[in-house]
Amino acid sequence: MARIAVITSDVFVRRLTPALSSLVHANREFRVIDLQRPEKELLALIRRLEPAAIITEWLPHVTDQILSLGYPTVIADSDDIFPGATVSLDVDDTSIGAVAADFYLGAGYRHLACVHLPLPYGRQRLAGFRARLAREALTCADFLYAEQPSAPYMESWQPPPPTLRAWLRRLPRPAAVFAVHDPLASLIAQTAALEGLRVPDDISVLGANNDELVCGLGYPPLSSVSIPWNRLGALAGQWAQHLLEGKAPPSGPLLIQPGPVVVRQSTTLTAVDDPTLRRALQYIRRHCTPTGTEVATASANLTVATLCATLRISRRQLERKFATTLHSTPWEMICRLRIETAKRLLAETDLPMAHVAERSGFGDPERLSVVFRRHTTMTPSAYRQSTRHT
Repeated sequence: MARIAVITSDVFVRRLTPALSSLVHANREFRVIDLQRPEKELLALIRRLEPAAIITEWLPHVTDQILSLGYPTVIADSDDIFPGATVSLDVDDTSIGAVAADFYLGAGYRHLACVHLPLPYGRQRLAGFRARLAREALTCADFLYAEQPSAPYMESWQPPPPTLRAWLRRLPRPAAVFAVHDPLASLIAQTAALEGLRVPDDISVLGANNDELVCGLGYPPLSSVSIPWNRLGALAGQWAQHLLEGKAPPSGPLLIQPGPVVVRQSTTLTAVDDPTLRRALQYIRRHCTPTGTEVATASANLTVATLCATLRISRRQLERKFATTLHSTPWEMICRLRIETAKRLLAETDLPMAHVAERSGFGDPERLSVVFRRHTTMTPSAYRQSTRHT
């Protein structure tokens, strides 16, 4: 019997378990060890278990001690490279920031901000958020939350520091705040309430990780960038088995693309004052956001001309409104939302490329490929591969 030690926090084991449970069979089982126990006790427990391999999450200093034991190890939330029989897996944290920025840009926000952490993934998510905004000649305010770095992840009810309250008060409104994980997003929503700011009218709040226990238990419920935890867990289990079989680890980290934003009440989909522009954004999103197979016809038939006819406005007037407020064109906004649809279909289905192109409103694979690559720097096929287990 090959025992694989899963050394994680209670939060992370909840994320990995659904995928790992499907990999259990007569010759392999998983044993969970709490990563949060004292270091000496943790190392002694691992030695006593004598696992054939280890799956663990990264923790400063502790990870190096675990690796020193010499077991084949999969680190399921790091993009650093470690020596020996070690595999690094992670979600693409830079892309998480870009997904958050794309979501806010599509809603029409011009005042953007990010609350981040002094940890590698916090810096990467901030960098991705900033880089995506920079492509639109936009910047963001940022707040480094470092007052309680050792607080448990799920304890999102910690009181906000006065510096955070003052920073939030100073943001121009309406403001769109991206917090690099859900507990921080919950803290922002609580802080806004203390300051008399309305969420999402004055301050829109978006988190990341889509943890149901955080996003769904506060008010208002939090929108969040989703993470494909099942894919990450399956990949961790598969690579633990590969290491047991003597397969050489990859030369670099294996990164999985994030999922879409799960929209709840802490965000609004249109954040512009101009009523005509707001109606235009609502109309575009309604026709380009997937609610079933009928989106294919609705999105394919959407043109700037039909949009102008529906709104009873000239094309020149509409394009001027988009340029002045959003620094974009109506056609660029339509393409951006079609790309969101294509990403979901590529990540979540095995539809042929022709069907993906049709359902996302592009009509044919060639057009999908050209626009997708211009917006993401990846081909549709490369994006799909980046979301898969292998």
